[in-house]
Amino acid sequence: MALELIGGTVVETLMGELIKAILDEGKKAAEFQAIFDRLQSTLISIGPTIQEIERLNKESDRSKETEQLVQMLKHGKELIQKCSKVTWWHYHKKWKYSNKLLDLDESLLRFFQVDMAVQGFRDIKEIKLGQRDPYHLKLGPCQAPDPPPLTVGLDIPLQELKMRLFRDDASVIVVSAPGGCGKTTLAKMLCHDHQVKEKFKNIFYVTVSKAFNLNAIVQSLFQHNGHGVRVFQNDEDAVNQLEGLLKQKAPAPMLLVLDDVWSGSESLLDNFVFKIPNYKILITSRFDFPRFGSTYKLPLLKDEDAMTLFRSSAFQQDGRSYMPDDDLVEKIVKGCKGFPLALRVVGRSLCGQPAEAWESRLLTWSEGQSIFSSDSDLLPCLQSSLDALVDKGILKECFMDLSSFPEDQKIPAAALIDMWAELYKLHTDDVFAINNLQELSFRNLLSLVDARKDESDVNGCYNDTYVMLHDLLRELAIYQSSQEPIEQRKRLIVDLSGDKVPNWWTQDNQQPFGARLLSISTDELFSSSWCNIQTPEVEVLILNFQSKENYTLPEFIKQMEKLKVLVLTNNGPSPAQLINFSVLGSLPSLKRIRFEQVRIPPLCNTTAEFKNLEKISLVMCKISEALSNRSIQISNMFPNLVELNIDYCNDLVELLEGLCDLVELKKLSISNCPKLSALPKGIGKLGNLEVLRLRDCVKLSGLPDSIGRLHKLSVLDISGCLQIKEIPKQMGELCNLRKIHMRECWSLCRSELPASVMNLVGLKKVICDTETAKLWEPFEYHLKNLRISVPEENINLNWL
Repeated sequence: MALELIGGTVVETLMGELIKAILDEGKKAAEFQAIFDRLQSTLISIGPTIQEIERLNKESDRSKETEQLVQMLKHGKELIQKCSKVTWWHYHKKWKYSNKLLDLDESLLRFFQVDMAVQGFRDIKEIKLGQRDPYHLKLGPCQAPDPPPLTVGLDIPLQELKMRLFRDDASVIVVSAPGGCGKTTLAKMLCHDHQVKEKFKNIFYVTVSKAFNLNAIVQSLFQHNGHGVRVFQNDEDAVNQLEGLLKQKAPAPMLLVLDDVWSGSESLLDNFVFKIPNYKILITSRFDFPRFGSTYKLPLLKDEDAMTLFRSSAFQQDGRSYMPDDDLVEKIVKGCKGFPLALRVVGRSLCGQPAEAWESRLLTWSEGQSIFSSDSDLLPCLQSSLDALVDKGILKECFMDLSSFPEDQKIPAAALIDMWAELYKLHTDDVFAINNLQELSFRNLLSLVDARKDESDVNGCYNDTYVMLHDLLRELAIYQSSQEPIEQRKRLIVDLSGDKVPNWWTQDNQQPFGARLLSISTDELFSSSWCNIQTPEVEVLILNFQSKENYTLPEFIKQMEKLKVLVLTNNGPSPAQLINFSVLGSLPSLKRIRFEQVRIPPLCNTTAEFKNLEKISLVMCKISEALSNRSIQISNMFPNLVELNIDYCNDLVELLEGLCDLVELKKLSISNCPKLSALPKGIGKLGNLEVLRLRDCVKLSGLPDSIGRLHKLSVLDISGCLQIKEIPKQMGELCNLRKIHMRECWSLCRSELPASVMNLVGLKKVICDTETAKLWEPFEYHLKNLRISVPEENINLNWL
């Protein structure tokens, strides 16, 4: 089927040869199969456009315009042939050529996206040939309105959206972004695009909004097509009659645009999905509707486009109004965070204003006043997205909590899980917290970035999942919180510059604050000289700082008797030494600790006992000093520890044998610790352990024989443990083992699994790669419930 797209010109011939090479060599190079499939999909999707460009090139004698594409296709064919010679154990070469294949795929897409390549090629050529658009949309109630005279930053999104729309497999596309980002403008541009009008002979545009009326929408579609007022017995009858109308117009291609669809409208959308050839639906919404197919996330404006849009709103054409210097304009534009609505609203409010108004606006922002206070037209648009959360339980509270982290910081999902487990009693399973994040992502109130290689990596571990919150949405959450008196706020968020603290903090007659969440962010100039603050109700404390040397924990922590969660994050260049660590030992309610990029002091130097602590997470920390004394009675210090996570701690060489005395431990996760070479021999004493993760510990040489005594173990993850050469025969004694992750265990691939694995009758799933899967083939007959999964690798680098 793929080869049928290709004709006989130079470009078409090269495309045919490249697709054929992918199909032929893909059988030999299985490790590149996922990227081969992606590249093949790209070639097929641009095939029809290539054919049209070549046809017009032939008629206009302008074949030089595709020389760049010719070179890319030739390079692609050579690259495919080189990939077929890469053996599975050449991990570096696999990584190298995988990146080259991805670059090729991006180059092909960029060829059609930059400088309006697709539209430019065809529009310019047809004008040169004297061709005109034969399609004229009839005037009617469902005609697409004209886009604004000035559209900024939407040319590339338009091309990307067209490419999705023209693919045969895309029947429903959702254009999603927060309010005021240009979704409706993009939809109008699409409907008036020359290629779209040529493709779709019938285009219907309907504005749905929050209070929709199915009967009225169907009525307008009939009227648009020349019918009089229809009588519908009920909504079902209206939908049936609409389906009949659209089938009459088939097989002529049809496009139905449903603009401004709100959350909770899934039942409405169901009424417009019909199995009709060449019928497609485009939805614009502040929310995602994953059940209805592909979602296109409309990006915010880049700096250059943001400046253009702002200037169009702020400066009069006559040039007689005040023109501030470029530096002032850049600072105002930066304060709008790339949000189109903010740029237009702020620009209009300053248009024609004197110099003092511009300076005053910037000054109020620098002093901490919200953009929502100075521009009242901006608040209602974004506020409506928050209002939609009112009936969604704790969802609004979860969104507001995101403002507790610094601007532009990746927020670890694991930290949010800890917070919400205690604040909102989501103890049952981390899945509830992740579901809240996904729901907020569907509503475009945050971006959820997952760095896992595939979805099967979950297993209740979200160490590689991050949240990104747009600066303007963070400011909206802070603004909402600030509407209450400071003593009554649920969240107290403090950003300190140097040692300068707000006036309310230093008052002599300071009253206790009622906040349940306290967030304090300090910069590199902070001297760790803390003022006292009375927050007896605080359950979650978030300390964000920037330091490369020392960080002193404040004494006022001792007064937080209700504190359950401590999140401590160093955003400095290297781990900082923690000072005054002992204050944490006086907290009777503390259950969860998360430290990121700090140096833990020797535990033998503290008398602190964490009687109620249940979970410790250490990320990019220096921990060798803390564990230097082998006589430490870890079980006495952490008698109720249930979960221990150690991630990216590159000075961890071995685990203390005393760790095996943590008899309450249920989850032990050690990942990306490149120097860890061995586990304690007595690990089998962890009789309650249910999950053991040893991911990407590249020097770990094996598993102790005592692992067979972990009779409650249900999940074992040794993916990326390159030096493990064999599995101990005692593994067959793990009677409750349900899932094993063992991708990229290269040394293990050279041996065999012990015969005892036949005793793992409860084993349901092994997640591995192609080579590791071969180790399990001899046992598939005996393990009737076993499913071997070789998922496609999908590394997301956006989190970087």
